Amino acid sequence: MSAKAISEHTGKEFLSKYICTSAAVQNRFRYARATAETDWARLTQEHPWLLTEKLVVKPDQLIKRRGKLGLVGIDLDLPGVQEWLKSRLMSETTVGRAKGVLKNFLIEPFVAHKQEEEFYVCIYATREGDHVLFHHEGGVEVGDVDAKAQRLMVAIDDKLSEDQVTRQLLTHVPIERKGILASFIVGLFNLYEDLCFTYLEINPLVVTQDGVYILDMAAKIDATADYICKAKWGDVEFPPPFGREAYPEEAYIADLDAKSGASLKLTLLNPRGRIWTMVAGGGASVVYSDTICDLGGVDELANYGEYSGAPSEQQTYDYAKTILSLMTREKHPEAGKVLIIGGSIANFTNVAATFKGIVRAIKDYQGPLKEHEVTIFVRRGGPNYQEGLRVMGEVGKTTGIPIHVFGTETHMTAIVGMALGHKPIPNQPPVDAHTANFLLNSSNNVMTPATTRTASFSEARPSNDITSAKKCKAGLSAAKATTLFSKHTKAVVWGMQTRAVQGMLDFDYVCSRDEPSVAAMVYPFTGDHKQKFYWGHKEILLPVYKNMADAMKKHPEVDVLISFASLRSAFDSTMETMQYPQIHTIAIIAEGIPEAQTRKIIKKADEKGVTIIGPATVGGIKPGCFKIGNTGGMLDNILASKLYRPGSVAYVSRSGGMSNELNNIISRTTDGAYEGVAIGGDRYPGSTFMDHVLRYQDTAGVKMIVVLGEIGGTEEYKICQGIKEGRITKPVVCWCIGTCATMFASEVQFGHAGACANQASETAVAKNQALSDAGAYVPKSFDELGNVIRTVYDELVASGAIVPALEVPPPTVPMDYSWARELGLIRKPASFMTSICDERGQELIYAGMPITEVFKEEMGLGGVLGLLWFQRRLPRYACQFIEMCLMVTADHGPAVSGAHNTIVCARAGKDLISSLTSGLLTIGDRFGGALDAAAKQFSKSFDSGMLPMEFVNKMKKDGKLIMGIGHRIKSINNPDMRVQILKDFVKQHFPSTHLLDYALDVEKITTSKKPNLILNVDGLIGVAFVDLLRTCGGFTRDEADEFVEIGALNGIFVLGRSMGFIGHYLDQKRLKQGLYRHPWDDISYVLPEHMSM
Repeated sequence: MSAKAISEHTGKEFLSKYICTSAAVQNRFRYARATAETDWARLTQEHPWLLTEKLVVKPDQLIKRRGKLGLVGIDLDLPGVQEWLKSRLMSETTVGRAKGVLKNFLIEPFVAHKQEEEFYVCIYATREGDHVLFHHEGGVEVGDVDAKAQRLMVAIDDKLSEDQVTRQLLTHVPIERKGILASFIVGLFNLYEDLCFTYLEINPLVVTQDGVYILDMAAKIDATADYICKAKWGDVEFPPPFGREAYPEEAYIADLDAKSGASLKLTLLNPRGRIWTMVAGGGASVVYSDTICDLGGVDELANYGEYSGAPSEQQTYDYAKTILSLMTREKHPEAGKVLIIGGSIANFTNVAATFKGIVRAIKDYQGPLKEHEVTIFVRRGGPNYQEGLRVMGEVGKTTGIPIHVFGTETHMTAIVGMALGHKPIPNQPPVDAHTANFLLNSSNNVMTPATTRTASFSEARPSNDITSAKKCKAGLSAAKATTLFSKHTKAVVWGMQTRAVQGMLDFDYVCSRDEPSVAAMVYPFTGDHKQKFYWGHKEILLPVYKNMADAMKKHPEVDVLISFASLRSAFDSTMETMQYPQIHTIAIIAEGIPEAQTRKIIKKADEKGVTIIGPATVGGIKPGCFKIGNTGGMLDNILASKLYRPGSVAYVSRSGGMSNELNNIISRTTDGAYEGVAIGGDRYPGSTFMDHVLRYQDTAGVKMIVVLGEIGGTEEYKICQGIKEGRITKPVVCWCIGTCATMFASEVQFGHAGACANQASETAVAKNQALSDAGAYVPKSFDELGNVIRTVYDELVASGAIVPALEVPPPTVPMDYSWARELGLIRKPASFMTSICDERGQELIYAGMPITEVFKEEMGLGGVLGLLWFQRRLPRYACQFIEMCLMVTADHGPAVSGAHNTIVCARAGKDLISSLTSGLLTIGDRFGGALDAAAKQFSKSFDSGMLPMEFVNKMKKDGKLIMGIGHRIKSINNPDMRVQILKDFVKQHFPSTHLLDYALDVEKITTSKKPNLILNVDGLIGVAFVDLLRTCGGFTRDEADEFVEIGALNGIFVLGRSMGFIGHYLDQKRLKQGLYRHPWDDISYVLPEHMSM
């Protein structure tokens, strides 16, 4: 949501820190918090005025009219405050219908004043601007300020002046106080704007001869502006409405939501309730809550929440396990519990992927779910929903938990009636065809794609193919277009949203458009290039531009922008686009754009005659012509809902998911949709319900209109007025969701930012009644919406107003390979196989072990190497031995060939990788690569039963060197300490050292002939590793021999020595050594004799 209430303490802190006014604000920073945990000695040290002044104490928990409720203690000293708190702190009280515990109190200095010194001031935001209300009589008995107060509206981008305030607001104020008040109100308004307040009320505001005192204050701020105001806000705490506790699970989900691009919301209403919901979609979540309350479940409804925006499997799992944990904490005294996993038809969320997360959670909690007799009801549609429903049904069978599964063939909220016992549960629910079946044309009369289709649409079209764009004269507001989209509409897509663009092209193709609707893409983070897409069976290229100016210049036929810009960049990119008069429609997909920025966009759009769809929307669709981004979902839903050709019904909704549900309902009850728009869930959508209803009224092809309104705002009353005045004459079927809000004891903020009633007229119940009174067709509930639409449609058909057209099968569109694979429709041999690592899931896995477990078990580098090289979890001593090998082989000075090559390469100016590779290429039998060879030679002779002397004699006879024996510097008299360290460790920790003992016997023979023919570090590591593989218990003899044969042991030297080579590279760079040239006097020039003459 956007507008969130803050505590009085937070509001006064903002005001004290940041208000800029010449009026003397006397009680700045003079407030203290008191709770059950308050240390009064410390509090008085921090606020010494508590000991010297008379005080006021009141609860700070978003409670209105505290004075009338007897919840304000006045003119008390500190002991009096403490005594007053004794009977109230942590006590339960009732405010209206809400019952809650008083936990947080605010203590302030008592300000003695006269009644005539009290004033009222309030600033609040609307679509057109910010309203400033002022009344010269403030206090508890202020009454109906909307009727009594002087008001002034400050338009978007305008500034408030002291002269305006004095002339329009302070007409009844004594002249000696006008200057102070005018300065304060202007300063307050500037603070309101700078800190992104949406509501700020002070009552009373006391003005004495000493200055201004802020006594009581209530405020809301735009939470979406956090990234703008964070430096001034700090970490803002948003308290829950009075009567609702702040649960840690709510904070956990809020934290998940903040870290995710998806939307995750949770509000606990009654943790002891038996009806729990887990609903996908902001609009759908409200509809399910409405239906539960309509069917008498309001007292048992445990939670409100939603998950949407394509959350990952892990995010869905975290959300689901939170719900399951809460609902299985205590048994219901009367009956088992129900979990409703519902949702509308998704536009782009992979239902199967999200359901996998839910299934994981169900498996984890299967015991508690059975114990608490939980029955689960599932209804969902959207991409890959059939697989999701199958998986959900399977987990019910395997766990024994009753899970009833339904798809798009079942009305969205029908499962609520089943769950609450109002409807029978069908034994064999009807199942719609599989996703893949929709993509194959089953008709014998297959339409042939138009021959005009070509393989490339990168170039601009000639002028006679271009739909003329509306031109606007500078400085004048232009009328907005009635027709937003046609079969010739061309769009630019802002953002690298290739999946959405491909979906648009597939829709174009199935609608038999001659050309793609997407002319180009704009993506400022790369250079200009071409992006490959499919047009039917063929591949085409679409241009991608770095800046908008180039796209507009090269594609004058474009009149629509679809913006996938992030919430931080959407404002700038939209304002830039409106500079180009060819654009007459902009769809803004991003959710969470600050309201102040949205209102500026709306103002600019009105001036330019541009229609804005969004923000916080999936877009809109005109069947047979054009669709915005992911609207309408994938092709299976496009075809199932008959969106490839126009019908007679136009609709407008706020919710994107619910717009897809309307597509489904309308296709099942009428001849289909003519056009549909989701205006977005924000408080200030770029275009309103009435804007689109009037377009539909003026469009000949539209015969009836469907509006899905919702709680919050007053736009639906304009439809009432339009019907009454005769401006709207076509039948309007309308239902406002959110009727459950009036049944809740405390305020609930629903999924959409605008779904919150600030007054009685904004409730869904009031709006539904007004629409019915005005003559709209209003069902009794959302459950009956489809029936009412069918009734109105049938009447229009009977009267001849609608003549249903014959169905014409659409052309076939091939399924993308990746999606076919996702659905399990095809199989393909893998290009290569791997068995050591899997990065595809939520967590990296090494040989079957999650990375978190690797760290939890403190496996170290040796343990990781064991997993990745040997696919085993090796014993601790084996891991330590590997790490010791890496340490002792890390480096052996700059003189050895590998280090020398690395140094020469580094000094030649080469990069790290090139220098490292140069050194590694010297590793072989003569340098460092003797581990494998030594292991093979020693193990072969040992296994054959050859005595050490026989082995030495045979190697000498064959003229072969014994690998792992001999050192240029070290000898029996000057032992290699690396060898000694490793040998001691192996002898102490290995269960058996047969091969090492054999090698040491060989060393005794070779050193008797020459003292430097010792078992060197390569030889020791090689034979010790064979002992390790054969005796640690993790490998068979064949497996141990195979690892030696395939070269695993040389990897130890390569990995260890790489550390040294990198060290030499960095050393040379740090020392800034120049190009190396070998000195002449170190080269023996031996030329052929005839050449020297």
